[in-house]
Amino acid sequence: MEWPSYLDEYEKLVLRMTTPRVMIDNAGCSKTTRITIDSARKPGILLEAVRVLTDMNVSIKKAYICSDGRWFMDVFHVTDQNGNKLTDDDDLNYIKLSLSTIHYGSSKGFRDLTALELTGTDRLGLLSEVFAVLSDLQCNVVESKVWTHNGRIASVIYVKDCDSGSPIEDPQQIDRIEGRLRNVLKGDNDIRSAKTSVSMGVTHTERRLHQMMFADRDYERKPIMRTSGDSPLVTVQNCLERGYSVMNIQCKDRMKLLFDVVCTLTDMQYVVFHATVNTAGDLAYMEFFIRHTDGTPISSEAEKQRVILCLQAAIQRRASLGVRLELFMADRKGLLADVMRTFRENGLNVTRAEISTIFREKGLNPTGDTAENVFYVTDASGKPADSNIIESVRQKVGMSNLIVKELPSINHQATERDEPTFGSGGAVLLSLGSLVRRNLYNLGLIKSYS
Repeated sequence: MEWPSYLDEYEKLVLRMTTPRVMIDNAGCSKTTRITIDSARKPGILLEAVRVLTDMNVSIKKAYICSDGRWFMDVFHVTDQNGNKLTDDDDLNYIKLSLSTIHYGSSKGFRDLTALELTGTDRLGLLSEVFAVLSDLQCNVVESKVWTHNGRIASVIYVKDCDSGSPIEDPQQIDRIEGRLRNVLKGDNDIRSAKTSVSMGVTHTERRLHQMMFADRDYERKPIMRTSGDSPLVTVQNCLERGYSVMNIQCKDRMKLLFDVVCTLTDMQYVVFHATVNTAGDLAYMEFFIRHTDGTPISSEAEKQRVILCLQAAIQRRASLGVRLELFMADRKGLLADVMRTFRENGLNVTRAEISTIFREKGLNPTGDTAENVFYVTDASGKPADSNIIESVRQKVGMSNLIVKELPSINHQATERDEPTFGSGGAVLLSLGSLVRRNLYNLGLIKSYS
């Protein structure tokens, strides 16, 4: 095994002795695959474990997390997006290998591409202008994710030079790209908050989007086009006798929900010591026992309110507002700019986007590469787009290339021993002893937690 260069011999010995033990069980539960991880405790290990599952697009139905003391022990009950057990041997082996090496961390970035990071005020046609500028500057967009929330936009765009197919490293070209994009983001009234940066793509994209929007303080801005029913219920109380802050969340269940919550807590310098996650119907219930990285609980009412706002924002950023359009067609220079211009000319606003390029021959840049893009669009005011306008756009782009898709929903089959976590009167806090006993019961280490 090749060890990271920054480890000394003692650290390598410790890692050899404490390599995570991963068990995947498809027999113990009738409707879910159970994944158990035992490991020495390490900062960020929970986020890495959840990231592995998130990147495999599995749905986490239940989870039991315990990382007090020097040991880390988690159980995840998962399914695929259709609510079925995971049965593909290649997928199971990949998950097991990835979880067994989470001590080393993983960026899940794009090291051979140049990463552009953009934040600013969202407006109709902004992405059309961004991609038009990149096309004009001979930048080929290979991958990109775009989020909008509370009137703000954050995007990570991975590009390479159109002619050479190499990362863009020339300082003068980078300065031109940053300057042009900053002018686009500023528009007429966003002089101070528009930001652009260029780096090599070595950061997990979705974690970076959370960090960018958090730094942009999107959680403090007035919500746009949301009803009270969309807002997650988050409560925070202190369990002072145990030295924890206890956080409960109730919200609509969706893919990657746990990652968004754990990512935000980690980046806010909180450590999760114990947690339970459960789903019932289309709702998710989560309870976390947390402390600051220095071992202290949340200390003030103002800090509690900030945590609540930040977690609500983290849950809502990935919300899929609008009509889902999927674009599949042969890639070409300027394709994204043309498609985005068509959206803008027809009054469609892109609220979220996932852009990717599938190469026919790895390492080369042949003709025949395929663009596989997903867009969520609304009208200019944020309301559902008119179906006639959608059809008009499809005719211009290509009826067979641009497809309207229903929003993907999680299959909510009942899991074993589903239990309500919140009562009708609000969040019901469990005692630490009850939480630990429940975790031990679900780990199979005791016969009853009642």
